[in-house]
Amino acid sequence: MADTHTVTNQVPPLRGYNPASSPVLIEALVREGGGWGVDEVTELGALSGSAHAQRWGELADRNRPVLHTHDTVGNRIDEVEYDPAYHELMRTAIAHGLHAAPWADDRRGAHVVRAAKMGVWTPEPGHLCPISMTYAVVPALRYNPDLAAVYEPLLTSPHYDPQLTVPTTKAGITAGMSMTEKQGGSDVRANSTEAVPNADGSYTLTGHKWFTSAPMGDIFLVLAQAPGGLSCFLLPRILADGTRNRMHLQRLKDKLGNHANASSEVEYDGATAWLVGQEGRGVAVIIEMVNLTRLDCTLASATSMRAGLSRAMYHSQHRKAFGDYLIDQPLMRNVLADLAVEAEAATLLAMRMAGATDNAIHGDERDGALRRIGLAAAKYWVCKRATGHAAEAMECLGGNGYIEDSQMPRLYREAPLMGIWEGSGNVSALDTLRAIVTRPESVEVLIDELGGAAGADPRLARHVDGLKAALGDLDDVAGAQYRARRIAADIAVGLQAALLIGHGHPAVGEAFLATRLGGQSGAAFGMMPAGLDLGPILERVLVKG
Repeated sequence: MADTHTVTNQVPPLRGYNPASSPVLIEALVREGGGWGVDEVTELGALSGSAHAQRWGELADRNRPVLHTHDTVGNRIDEVEYDPAYHELMRTAIAHGLHAAPWADDRRGAHVVRAAKMGVWTPEPGHLCPISMTYAVVPALRYNPDLAAVYEPLLTSPHYDPQLTVPTTKAGITAGMSMTEKQGGSDVRANSTEAVPNADGSYTLTGHKWFTSAPMGDIFLVLAQAPGGLSCFLLPRILADGTRNRMHLQRLKDKLGNHANASSEVEYDGATAWLVGQEGRGVAVIIEMVNLTRLDCTLASATSMRAGLSRAMYHSQHRKAFGDYLIDQPLMRNVLADLAVEAEAATLLAMRMAGATDNAIHGDERDGALRRIGLAAAKYWVCKRATGHAAEAMECLGGNGYIEDSQMPRLYREAPLMGIWEGSGNVSALDTLRAIVTRPESVEVLIDELGGAAGADPRLARHVDGLKAALGDLDDVAGAQYRARRIAADIAVGLQAALLIGHGHPAVGEAFLATRLGGQSGAAFGMMPAGLDLGPILERVLVKG
């Protein structure tokens, strides 16, 4: 019989790849003040690429959470059952400090190190939603020092305990957030959930929330209408007497991606909660949490780009077509180099925002102002670019990229999420305008940040001149809002160019400037002009080992 099933020219599985081998990530980690954490990041990256961590990711994504509203005799229990692999991912992430650990670490760069760890822990993205919210809840919770004193040590603990029990009896807890309602979405001031004060200082909440992710968290920040206006509340899942708070899970959302994370619809039927901050100041309080989850969205999109690029590079290094490896064919090199340039620029900007966040937390007012305008723009642009990047990276694998085993479909389904969560594109762009109006000093800091690099390259200088004109022409409110996406994109691209000029590899910087600012880009990746030095760009992202 003829041998009809000899396997040739197929790419071996990608095993043992350490995402911390990314030069741009480690260079940014050191530059932004987290050099002391390189070994920790590298260690976590090695674990991320291990066979068992990759298996956890596959199982958590495949075996979706299951909602149990009642027990066998009809009592409400409102519990979500996860695959055991999900808990392994959570346990590992928390043990390595991806949650709220930096808030208990006084070292400069702690938040940068945590950002880099988020960038190398890549087995599965869904479980990082509760990780992110646990990180982000701390500064908002501090608006009520008494509550912060009780819960902050538990939020920063390195221990993961998935049991549904009284939070203060656990070794460590996780947090969530309930903001949006079906009638309002991002317009949270349209919320109708009602909060009635009680004699003991607590409030009783009644209403419906359209999206509450990770509903098995121990505590939640919730927006509700109090007598003094829209306010922020802390709501525990289990009350101090051991009874279940009246937070009823109506259903789990059937999402495009993010399968391991249980996003739910919730009914508060007389739930007990405590005020965080002042009545009527709910948005100002919870925005502290939202800004940090927006940082994580930006970091996640940059991570997505590097992950997709790595798989595309690995495939191209091992697959032959028409007699040559794909990596050696001119058109594929154009595509891969363009993807690499985008991923590097995204990583530089995301890590600069992580550094600005760390510096602002330590009292740096300049970086606080830069973060206010830069993060809104970065969240818009980096997250917006991730979906197209994922599609192109998947296409590099051909038909194999469309198969679940390649992990590219999971990456592709996840990519649009970061652009939607914590403020979709329009919300992020309009928030960039809001930063300009409410904190005009942020514009001065932004122009200063761009200024030095602009003097080194005429293409960036022209871009900055145009940006100055746009930022100085905001009197027509409707017109400014109409142009908000362009303004946010120009801010983000300008920051990326400045970072590449100041700190990036010269070949990467030149390719970015020629295409993103020099008018030589195309409507798709892989349309870069001739004459660019692609060798060093691709060398930086080769998958070795």
